[in-house]
Amino acid sequence: MTREAADRLLARVWTELDRDAGELDALAPLPDAPLPAHVDVSALAVASVAAASLAGWARTASPRSIRLDGPRIAAAFQSERVARFDGVAPDVWSPLSGFRRARDGWVRTHGNYPHHAAALRRVLGFAPDASPTPDDVDAAVATWAADDLAEAVTGAGGMCVAVAPEDPAADAAWRRRPLVEVARLDDTDPTGTRRSGSAPAPLSGVRVLDLTRVIAGPVATRTLALLGAEVLRVDPPEPAEIGWQHLEGGPGKRTTLLDLRQAPDAQRFEHLLGRADVVVLGYRPAALERLGLDPARLAERRPGLVVAQLSAWGFDAEAGERGGFDSLVQASSGIAVVEGDRDRPGALPAQALDHATGYLLAAAVTSLLERRSAEGGAWLARMSLRRTAAELLGMPRTAQPAPPGLDVDAREALAVNLSGPAGTQRLAAPAIAAPGGPTAWCEAPRPWGSDPPEWAR
Repeated sequence: MTREAADRLLARVWTELDRDAGELDALAPLPDAPLPAHVDVSALAVASVAAASLAGWARTASPRSIRLDGPRIAAAFQSERVARFDGVAPDVWSPLSGFRRARDGWVRTHGNYPHHAAALRRVLGFAPDASPTPDDVDAAVATWAADDLAEAVTGAGGMCVAVAPEDPAADAAWRRRPLVEVARLDDTDPTGTRRSGSAPAPLSGVRVLDLTRVIAGPVATRTLALLGAEVLRVDPPEPAEIGWQHLEGGPGKRTTLLDLRQAPDAQRFEHLLGRADVVVLGYRPAALERLGLDPARLAERRPGLVVAQLSAWGFDAEAGERGGFDSLVQASSGIAVVEGDRDRPGALPAQALDHATGYLLAAAVTSLLERRSAEGGAWLARMSLRRTAAELLGMPRTAQPAPPGLDVDAREALAVNLSGPAGTQRLAAPAIAAPGGPTAWCEAPRPWGSDPPEWAR
């Protein structure tokens, strides 16, 4: 890791969040996280976890009292490699997900969700109930031009991008924007909901509605739960969440199902919103707007709300219609080319765009709760995986990735066992640090959708 790069990134985020630079003194010197890559994944990971840790505990920390653990951060960023559910390792990638050679280049497909896999099969000419072999899929993809296949799959409701080289001018334009965009949404009076000091945890008394899926959002909200917030995850009944993915992102949360297109469930959501402090949004911005869940309308219905919003590609009209995942943003932004070789694209050693964005968004939420308490107002923090990718591409690089990553034994040593109504899970220990040392998950994940749509406290 380039220590200077991590320090610079953390200082930039602290400025964007309008926080006191003196709070940075509470951090011990930042460690290295063993996440070897050509780009400085280690600096990105360490700076994002440092931001979330410090935002939570700065008010009660003394100088150099928050000490991060580099291997622990690396294990948390590679959490899917640690996870076991009732002793079984999850199948992280669908057979339809991965890099494949098209007629004129490479594409990256993502078929983990059944509806995305179905779209891929349709476009590639397979029957709806077919289970094509990898060789069958490779042969079908090879008949397409990369851009044409990406357009066709996206148009059919699936997930596919052409692997592209980096575009330094485009990345420089991205980096001229804030990494964490912050805006005020209303002028409500200050509120005392945010508690600190004598409270058992920094976010005790804070209620969070979690409308997210797939790593970045769940990382942000499980971090808020780790800091003491009551987090209620709200999912639509369809499509069903991938079981292991829900559990891996679920420590400390409750989980319920609501179809917001149906009036009774929409009314239940309004009741929840009326008592919420925070809403975290991770679905496509255009889809949220059609449901009346865009940040401005949420703040109109719940004055003083803090809204945190994630997007894969950004927030303009075209980007708002596109879905996406970390692996697709890596492929489209040029990271896959940087991390690959002449024979094949490559990938980062972790879904680092997702994880880093999640920790930084958690830092933003904690910071905006403090601003709401002091200044009043409803607040919005927005981040995109594409903007995080541009940040990473602008950081120092190395020709030979070093140091070596965590081996299996080292990752296992950084795992914890949790037991609850969803069975026994073995998960990566939290990366977040507190003034007294490492933190621990307070509650095991619960089965998807198993709670009523109401606040517990």
